Amino acid sequence: MTFLGESTYWYLARGSGIVSLVLFTVAVSLGLLTAGRAGSRRWPRFVTESLHRNISMASLLFLAIHVGSVVLDTYVSISLAEAFIPFIGTYSPLYLGLGAIALDLILVLVLTGVLRTKMPYRAWRFIHWAAYASWPVAVAHTVGVGTDQLWALITIGVSVAVVLGCGSLRVVSLRRRSL
Repeated sequence: MTFLGESTYWYLARGSGIVSLVLFTVAVSLGLLTAGRAGSRRWPRFVTESLHRNISMASLLFLAIHVGSVVLDTYVSISLAEAFIPFIGTYSPLYLGLGAIALDLILVLVLTGVLRTKMPYRAWRFIHWAAYASWPVAVAHTVGVGTDQLWALITIGVSVAVVLGCGSLRVVSLRRRSL
């Protein structure tokens, strides 16, 4: 499948990867705001929680497109196993391995999200902390394999700034509650 002499799968993999990172950034940011109990009369907490869940699901769709198109792309040979098992690939093994780790952590989040009502809240919450690990790992993956364009670097920089800002609000809310 080609488009203008280049692989359509390559473009699809690239675009869906960046969209996944942006959506994942928004989901993590909303999760931080939800955990920090951010809300107002104009923006109730349940709206933030609902957006967090819905954007998380949208990010999964783009992540599936990303992984599928990477595996189908013939420009670089990446197997389905390499997409899920860290550090076994020959193409950029460190950064592809980080992508596999982020994917695996996200799959654990999805599985526990589905089972949330069937498991103890504390166990779910502990496992849900994997989101805080998976996001920077996904960012490192993106930096390692997807930053040959200025727009990608800008997207990553804005993503990092947004999560750090929301993380700062979360820390402030923790300090207020402890006083």
